[in-house]
Amino acid sequence: MRQLIACVLLVATWQASAAPRVISLAPSLTEIVIELGAADLLVGVLDGGERPGEVADLPSVGRYGQLQMERLLSLQPDLLLLWPGSVSAAQRDQLQRLNIPTFTAEPHTLEQLADQIEQIGQRLDRGEHGRAVADEFRQRLTQLRQRYYRQAPLSVFYQVWDQPLYTVGGGQIISDALTVCGARNAFADLSQPAPQVSLEAVMQRDPEVILASHATLLKGWQTWPQLQAVKSGRLLAVPDKGLERASGQMLEAVARLCESLSPDR
Repeated sequence: MRQLIACVLLVATWQASAAPRVISLAPSLTEIVIELGAADLLVGVLDGGERPGEVADLPSVGRYGQLQMERLLSLQPDLLLLWPGSVSAAQRDQLQRLNIPTFTAEPHTLEQLADQIEQIGQRLDRGEHGRAVADEFRQRLTQLRQRYYRQAPLSVFYQVWDQPLYTVGGGQIISDALTVCGARNAFADLSQPAPQVSLEAVMQRDPEVILASHATLLKGWQTWPQLQAVKSGRLLAVPDKGLERASGQMLEAVARLCESLSPDR
C-alpha cells in the first residue's frame, strides 16, 4: 500500500516531455502503435498472448483482467491506451481517479476502427502517418465491400464456443466484418458482445454457413443434417485469429474471411 501511495504522489508531479510515455492496455492497441511506427513511445504493455518482436522486451503491467496497478504507476505513463474489456470495472475506476490521460478504444465497426487508428496517431504525434494508414484502411475496406456485395446476404452463425454455445452479437466488430463479406450475422439482433444461445435457436434460424473459431468446434454439427449449413457442407473454420484483434491487420483477416465465404469456395 505504501508503494501504491508513493506512486500516486508521483502522478501529481510528472512533467510533460517531448515524447509521451505510453502504456498499451490491450494487444490490439499495441499492434496499432507498432503499425503507426511509434513503438519507441511504449514503456509498458498488458499481455495477452505472444508479443510482437518490437515490444518483446518491454515491461509487463499484467494480463487481461489482472492489471498490476503499482507496476503501471512505477512506469510513470502520461498516456494510457485502453480497451475497456481488458481491465476490470473497479480498476478502470481507479485509473480514472488518477487522472492519467487516457484514450479509450472500443470500435464496433471497421469504419470506427479506421477512425480510432487516425485518432491514436494524433495522440502519439504521428498525425500524418495515422491519416495515411487510416485512409488506406478505408480504401481497402470499400474495395472489399464492393467486391463481395450480395443482394441477398449470406446467413452466417459465428460460433465462439460449443459448451455452452456462444456467438457474437450485432454490436461486435466481427459482426460488421461479416457484412463486409456480403453476409449477415444470424444473431445480429442480440446486443450483448458474446451472447450465449441455445441449439434450438440456431436450428430455428437455420444459417447457410456455420463459422467457428476453431475447426474442432464444428464436429458436433454433423448430428444435425437438417441444417442448411450441414447439408451444403458449409462448416468453416475462421481462416486465422486476426479477426479477434481490432488493429490494422484485421483488414487482411477480413479479406481472408470474405474469400472463404465467396461463392467460388
